[in-house]
Amino acid sequence: MALDPETFDTLIDTIRRFVAERLRPLEGEVEEADAIPAHIIAEMKELGLFGLSIAEEYGGLGLTMLEECKVAVELGRTTPAFRSTFGTNVGIGSQGLVMAGTAEQKSEWLPRIASGEVVASFALTEPDVGSDSGSVKTRAVKDGDIYRLTGTKRFITNADKAHVFTVMARTGEETGGRGVSAFLVPRDLPGISIGEPEKKMGQKGAKVADVVFDDTPVPASLRLGAEGEGFKIAMQVLDRGRLHISAVCVGVAERLIADC
Repeated sequence: MALDPETFDTLIDTIRRFVAERLRPLEGEVEEADAIPAHIIAEMKELGLFGLSIAEEYGGLGLTMLEECKVAVELGRTTPAFRSTFGTNVGIGSQGLVMAGTAEQKSEWLPRIASGEVVASFALTEPDVGSDSGSVKTRAVKDGDIYRLTGTKRFITNADKAHVFTVMARTGEETGGRGVSAFLVPRDLPGISIGEPEKKMGQKGAKVADVVFDDTPVPASLRLGAEGEGFKIAMQVLDRGRLHISAVCVGVAERLIADC
């Protein structure tokens, strides 16, 4: 539900001042330390940035896609590493749950994602197939009331601090997208290991790493949607994410022009 114009204008003004007065002065520190200061993360939580896109009934701000994009433009005017701190909670880490989750799944996870208590991440990309969600090789084999999850995900944003992952895995023998399903996978399940963060050329302070699943028992109750719907869920999540990232890029471009 869209905010009333006055409330939204106040939100934009608040975020604009937060970027200019709190974030931009710390860009050098973040670049050197390759980390976002804890007190800044706490301020982000207080501003509600972890729940921009999550419905008010779950503790979020419930912004529309247009409103979210306007916020993203403002956030693009500083290093994107700041936005990445909460970006997976707003976008790819939570939206599969928002779109396809049951009432019980949403009640369990969304309030904590919106508050920033839980960091959510999106585990699609794999070493051999990239981000082609119809070609994933990670497998989830049904075993009674659990699925046994095995495979490796690569370049996963916020993997180092995530509490829960949306994972795309192959549950059927069909090739392509029809055999792919989506799961909510808590980090504390057995058989999950996180690799060392990659050494990237830029965007210091935003970490990506491998996530390895070794016969991880995932309760069937944590599947998102029906078996075989993972490809559709991934496409819907990524479509929304592309709009958000494009808006961030507008803000980045405006910053570059202004600083020239």
